Amino acid sequence: MVVVEYMLSIVQRLPYLGPIYGGLREGVSIYLQGTIPENINRFFINLLCGESESSDIALHFNPRFDGRDKVVFNTCQNGSWESEEKIHSMPFCKGQAFEMIILVSSHGYKIKVNGNDFHHFKHRIPFERVCAMQIAGDVSIQTINVIGPVPFSNMIPGGMFPKRTIIIRGMVPYGGDSRSRDIAFHLNPRVREGVVVRNSMIGGCWGQEEREISMNPFMEGQYFDMSIRCGNGRFKVFVNGQHLFDFVHRFQSCNEIDIVRGCCILHNQININTS
Repeated sequence: MVVVEYMLSIVQRLPYLGPIYGGLREGVSIYLQGTIPENINRFFINLLCGESESSDIALHFNPRFDGRDKVVFNTCQNGSWESEEKIHSMPFCKGQAFEMIILVSSHGYKIKVNGNDFHHFKHRIPFERVCAMQIAGDVSIQTINVIGPVPFSNMIPGGMFPKRTIIIRGMVPYGGDSRSRDIAFHLNPRVREGVVVRNSMIGGCWGQEEREISMNPFMEGQYFDMSIRCGNGRFKVFVNGQHLFDFVHRFQSCNEIDIVRGCCILHNQININTS
């Protein structure tokens, strides 16, 4: 099995402190899923410049349910806290699940909660120094995902062959347009049209499109798990654990397929295995 970039952490208990493999760069997002307890007081998420609690903190995100609900942003350098940025608005609800995204831009961290823009915290410490994340307090965190920028392209070690499967986890971005240059198997979800187009390009010419499908599992803003299994005569595609369609091979030799390329927001990983 080959795991290509990206990180998934399943958080079993708090407090949590773990590395961000590869660090941060512009275009990377950190995606968190969690639940706010009914008896919450406060919790925090820190982006650290080292893997210890005493490391500099590039981003301190601190929701406080104290009767004057607010979210405090700050940084800490050389053991000293800097000036707070207080947002007197609470994007979290007691007793409810949430999704949160921290997007790294050239100017700062863009925070989204449940699909809504919340705050843009300008960099005070270069994001290149960040290498770990810390979470503690009154919150339950199920998963942390580091999301890499797209488009994505990578070699398929050993090429494709029967019983080899490609597993893709990602998210369809809001307003995202589809783009692909694959030849042996072209998979093109068109979210606004509600169709999933399949085709191949051989000798520079597109073949006959296939569009028939029982349901379209791709929706804007929704995460998905997809596996593409190479059989003797066809590709079998599964999305979110459900068989979606088969695509009969049009390319003469699967062994000549050696690149996977696409454009969506990839989260967690791409796995290539032979099971």
